[in-house]
Amino acid sequence: MIISHDLGTTGNKATLVANDGRLMSAITVHYDTDFGLGGKAEQDPHAWWDALARATRELLERANARPEDIDVVSFSGQMMGVVAIDDAGEPVFPSIIWADTRATAQTARLLDTVGMERGYQITGHRLNPTYSLAKTMWLRDTAPEAFARVRRILLAKDYIAFKLTGVQVTDRSDASSTNAYDQRAGTWSDELIAASGLSREIFPEIVDSTTVIGTITPDAARATGLIAGTPVVIGGGDGPMAALGAGIIDASSGAYACMGSSSWVSVAADAPLYDPQMRSMTFNHVIPGRFVPTATMQAGGASLQWIVDTISPATAADYAELLDAAENRQASGEGLYFLPHLLGERSPYWNPHARAAFVGLLRHHDRGHMTRAVLEGVAFNLLTGLRAFADCGTSVDRIDVIGGAANASALLQIFADMWGMPVARRDLVDEAGAIGAAVVAGVGVGIFENFEVAATLSQRSTGYEPDAAATERYAREYPVFLDAYSRLEPWFNALAEGDARA
Repeated sequence: MIISHDLGTTGNKATLVANDGRLMSAITVHYDTDFGLGGKAEQDPHAWWDALARATRELLERANARPEDIDVVSFSGQMMGVVAIDDAGEPVFPSIIWADTRATAQTARLLDTVGMERGYQITGHRLNPTYSLAKTMWLRDTAPEAFARVRRILLAKDYIAFKLTGVQVTDRSDASSTNAYDQRAGTWSDELIAASGLSREIFPEIVDSTTVIGTITPDAARATGLIAGTPVVIGGGDGPMAALGAGIIDASSGAYACMGSSSWVSVAADAPLYDPQMRSMTFNHVIPGRFVPTATMQAGGASLQWIVDTISPATAADYAELLDAAENRQASGEGLYFLPHLLGERSPYWNPHARAAFVGLLRHHDRGHMTRAVLEGVAFNLLTGLRAFADCGTSVDRIDVIGGAANASALLQIFADMWGMPVARRDLVDEAGAIGAAVVAGVGVGIFENFEVAATLSQRSTGYEPDAAATERYAREYPVFLDAYSRLEPWFNALAEGDARA
């Protein structure tokens, strides 16, 4: 059997997969995020390790599996972060995760030296505070004593792989999420690293996602309950890994949307997609030689979780009632819009100063209206990514959806109506990343012959068809949604400048 771990924003989703591809067991162990003013978003890497060790033991127990039955372990992990470790392999600072936007000054210096268009051509991404390179510069500039002890910069799954094996490497998919990777050359970018003023020595070796980087050490075996000597495959970043788990293998596979804390729409391609307006970005796929053009918003599923937490339904029944209320309300149809920028924004605005806002509230609007506006705001924002793909010659005619928020039927019907195409929920919405990691692990050690097996491990389940009248109405309302942001953006930026002066 294979054990795979998906180190997400809210927790570690771990799966046990038989060598014939059957899902045997799955478990999620949660951990906390420290959100704060100024764009702070940090996690404790030790909490990831504790979650992995606990999840591994519980997986074995639930499935009544023996440690010697585990052939390989691999990972999917949250991207774009920074785990800075010292010579002993200990973190010198909390992990600065993808949602952190404090590195605005450092990004400005990169832009002055390299320029936005040049950076986009090198990396497939805009230069932005959400990426690892600027975050590392911020750590150097604001915590010099801690940074003086830094030996290596890792991403989330790389740190956990190191804890298991003692080996410090990353893969191409995660490297492509750092703003320090030359996508055409397949190496770290000397130009961008030089512009950052950082030493290239702190960046790890880059290997393919299927690489067996080592085996589980005796210390790691005691912590996890596994057998020392079990092979470990490095795996990849959660976006490309989720694509594989959703069966998105090549251009013929169609498109998918992932509704995790951050949310995105994505396709697979044989070459990077360069958008002249730079609304989208391109990651390396975990499949060698392939790429994953993507449009990612900072707070997709997080916006739905926020409104649920804020309105405070106490039980699953209350949560269902809230979504039912949203399904039977109008939002944009009554001039009520939600800008879903709770954590700043990546696609399409790339503005860390963007904020969330309800626009058009009236006295009669209740929690159902507000929840409906949140769902529509997420759908409107992702629509811009789909239009970016279309503008660049990549048409999409159907969408498969994964991630925790994919369980909200009201949201998927809004997707179908607004985007004017069939939308289907995959039957493994929460486990897609971990399933992708299991496929990569299996290919890495020869259990699976190729990546095509991924398409057989989950299926489309519930489908949603667009309503033509609703599609026409949303087409009229979409420009209003865009206009609301356009009018508020100067205020967002001015407010951020005021915060900085304070």
